[in-house]
Amino acid sequence: MKKSMGPRIMLFPAPVLVVGTYDGSGRPNVATVAWGGICCSEPPCIGISLRKATYTYGNIVEKKAFTINLTTEPHVKEADYFGIVSGKTIDKFSSTGLTPVRSEYVDAPYIKEFPFVLECRLLHTIEIGLHTQFIGEILDTKIDEEMLAENGLPDIKKLKPVAYTPEIKNYYSFGDILGRAFSIGKKVP
Repeated sequence: MKKSMGPRIMLFPAPVLVVGTYDGSGRPNVATVAWGGICCSEPPCIGISLRKATYTYGNIVEKKAFTINLTTEPHVKEADYFGIVSGKTIDKFSSTGLTPVRSEYVDAPYIKEFPFVLECRLLHTIEIGLHTQFIGEILDTKIDEEMLAENGLPDIKKLKPVAYTPEIKNYYSFGDILGRAFSIGKKVP
């Protein structure tokens, strides 16, 4: 028997995305966001949701750009820190020793040490309630070459992305391959 828990924010897992922005004076900032994911194939887009009170919210509105830095196991501590402190008062790059890099396609920084980055131009802003969803068109995807498989695509075992469980508030690593998408289902009936 299933237990009703009411409307909750418990879709598992959530990605651990670090959003890079510049403020009005050009100072780089990063913030951790769990409300996000791919939302369109053509054009390629990602959606992230932020509260208006955040420093990153204002930066995206002003610059119309952001980056998505995928959190991987070696940097889970820094990603958590980015979600705890505010860029209004703390230079997160200085305090962590990580390196901001100016994006090639948008007016936003990415983190040199994070191996997977999306450069996004703000396409749409949707007011939802407590959060505002920003839809960013992905203008470029960057990945460290050593994170690629022989087929030239990202190797999740090398990349080691991190997942988050809302309300439970834990970070997790990924496990083994269960099957090939659009293939394993062909074995049903």
